[in-house]
Amino acid sequence: MGKNDFLTPKAIANRIKAKGLQKLRWYCQMCQKQCRDENGFKCHCMSEGHQRQMEVFGQNPHRIVDGYSEEFEESFLEHMKRSHRFSRVAATVIYNEYIADRHHVHMNSTEWATLTEFVKYLGRTGKCKVDETPKGWFMTYIDRGSETLLKERLKNKRLKSDVVEEERQERAIQKQIELAAQVVPNALQQNGAVQTEVTESLLAVRSDPGAKIAFAFGSNGKPVAKENGESSSRVIFEEIGSEKNEKKRKGYSNLSKGGNAGRSVLDELMKEEEKVKERSNRKDYWLCEGIIVKVMSKALSDKGYYKQKGMIIKVIDKYVGEIQMLDTKHVLRVDQAELETVIPQIGGLVKIVNGAYRGSKARLMSVNTDKYSAKVQIEKGLYDGRVLEAVDYEDISKLAQ
Repeated sequence: MGKNDFLTPKAIANRIKAKGLQKLRWYCQMCQKQCRDENGFKCHCMSEGHQRQMEVFGQNPHRIVDGYSEEFEESFLEHMKRSHRFSRVAATVIYNEYIADRHHVHMNSTEWATLTEFVKYLGRTGKCKVDETPKGWFMTYIDRGSETLLKERLKNKRLKSDVVEEERQERAIQKQIELAAQVVPNALQQNGAVQTEVTESLLAVRSDPGAKIAFAFGSNGKPVAKENGESSSRVIFEEIGSEKNEKKRKGYSNLSKGGNAGRSVLDELMKEEEKVKERSNRKDYWLCEGIIVKVMSKALSDKGYYKQKGMIIKVIDKYVGEIQMLDTKHVLRVDQAELETVIPQIGGLVKIVNGAYRGSKARLMSVNTDKYSAKVQIEKGLYDGRVLEAVDYEDISKLAQ
């Protein structure tokens, strides 16, 4: 057995000493050798093998440094893509996980002297979203894979088609409302003419109790005076003893019913509009960015997040939300089944997250605790000023200021 064979005591002792990470400044990337102290690194630099590698490095140093930099960047981003693809994580945490592999490309062989410079480079090139906080630099991976881009394009296409369909329905409903608005003045004008003729007939009856006055309605809707006993469509008012008051009451009740005809048409159109919007906008997912929610997951109670409030900063696959807690600023990823909406104080801003007016911003006017509903008034958009009387608690949530 040789002096430095694999199973010799000295070789085993060297492997035990070299276990784990060592000082970065005593690592030679060209020779891929880790030294344990400054004396060992000095001896390595004077060795013949290291001198040959340095001659190769001297022939084209920029190319070699660029190669190591590119390899370091690819390995770092690949690790981040696998481990923290959708999370916002501290840069030091990712770096410590990356260097856990002893055979990684070390940073002292790249163009970046410190981790901060490397993080800023990733932010400038748009490969990661970086932000500086009092606790250090934080990074979020930006996935630019072909599959992700395809999903984004399909998602945007679906959203555009939904918007176009909703606008088409809005135009159709608006057209019906305009047509109804044109019909209402004509009906009111007709009812006014009828009321005038009826008043005149009542005055005639009072002056001559034994007389009969008949009116027939022509095709143009205006009353025309006729002789007694002519048309079957006549409206006859007569006063015979105690039947006088009853006839008057019946005539006025018919007029009041005719006057409400226009309003009933508008009410029906409004109800139809509500039903159409409810069918198109009622979804089984309700998460959206910018709203305040409450975490109801008992699995997170040990970490102090149970029944705590946070703001949704990102929605993943429609059903999962990234939540930044209001107290600790920690970022969690929770399914919507373990979240619930938050109702603000009276006068606070809310966002309608489901139902007919999904996506609209409104102001809370009152709450009905018995029916678990609220009264809100839409503030912006096509329905500005519209008041919704009974909106379920689950359909609205507090809007982050």
